[in-house]
Amino acid sequence: MAPMQKQERDKTMKIKTIAACALAALCLATFAQQGERRRRPDGGETPRRHTMGGETGGAKMHRFSTTVERERPQLNEETRQLIAAYRRDPTEANKAALRKQVEANYEKVLERKKAKLEELKRTARHQSKVKEMEEIVNEMLKDREHRINQTMARFTDGRFRPGLRNEVAPYKPLIGAGERVSIAYTPVTNEEFAKFTGKAVAPGTERLPVTDISYSAALAYCEWLNARDSAHTYRLPTEDEWELAAGHMPKDADFNCGVGDKVLPVDAYKDTKGACGGIDFWGNCWEWTSTKHKDGGHIVKGGAFDSKRTDCRTEARNEARKPKSGYPNVTLRLIREDRNANQQDNLSHGDAESRRHPPRRRDSASSSERSRPAARERRGERGPRGRRDRQGEDN
Repeated sequence: MAPMQKQERDKTMKIKTIAACALAALCLATFAQQGERRRRPDGGETPRRHTMGGETGGAKMHRFSTTVERERPQLNEETRQLIAAYRRDPTEANKAALRKQVEANYEKVLERKKAKLEELKRTARHQSKVKEMEEIVNEMLKDREHRINQTMARFTDGRFRPGLRNEVAPYKPLIGAGERVSIAYTPVTNEEFAKFTGKAVAPGTERLPVTDISYSAALAYCEWLNARDSAHTYRLPTEDEWELAAGHMPKDADFNCGVGDKVLPVDAYKDTKGACGGIDFWGNCWEWTSTKHKDGGHIVKGGAFDSKRTDCRTEARNEARKPKSGYPNVTLRLIREDRNANQQDNLSHGDAESRRHPPRRRDSASSSERSRPAARERRGERGPRGRRDRQGEDN
């Protein structure tokens, strides 16, 4: 073989050997990473080769999970049975039994978070992860009664039934906030808001959430809708209502935060759903609420595309904006109520305690009534509610 040919052959073999080694290393790293995730109790920690605590590292941890919303648990059988018992017979005794179970469920979650905090204190390479978990534990301790009250409001709402969260509709029942209160499936889009302003929408931006809208302009939009809908009234949600609609943000939830530098369409992450079944609650854009901040302005919720992931959590509070200004990362989502609704039957009225314990009608039928559907129909009554709901909610 000529010397030139031998050199070419050796060069080719060397390249093939390097490529094979690189491929093997990549496969080994992937296998080790998957094994590490399986060994972790929560399954959602950021791999070590990524930065911890920064916006990008923290925001992208869901990329290394095998499922979205892995931490949204199913209701355990005991809780389902207690919900069913309360539906059949909504007595104070049954309600107390259900609350006791909700409190026990909450304590179990809290104990897991505390255990995780102690583990991070021993093993975390970055103090930011310890601080993040400390904030979560402290919030759970501080907000214990409020979160339990919200869960009870959901479980005792007559509309709470199987499959409701997965139904796609422009407005989703806001479970726990009163029977006539619903919340929009998505934030208001450019296309929707343009009907109010009469301005043209740039091609390709129709499904983006409308931004640069002041709180005052958001109220004006609600009034415009109110004048055109004789069956409903529209307004902005309170902070409590927004939290009730979003529910707990699962650790592995996938949304627009830290993975880009711009606003995306409201349905870009449609598989990530809030407690009510609505989408785009976390990241992408902050959302106005009607709740005033103690230092002025109005509270905004949910974080944005340029926020830290921890700031997008439902429980993160005290973020506010001036009502007369518009912002490129703040949008709005609407509450819709049936007209002539009982003003005591929603979270927007009354003191804080009444908002957390909204009154409800007894909506279930007795066994004798269930045997007379025609009579119920003549009286205009609803049929019995579903008694088992497979959709759980992590506090």
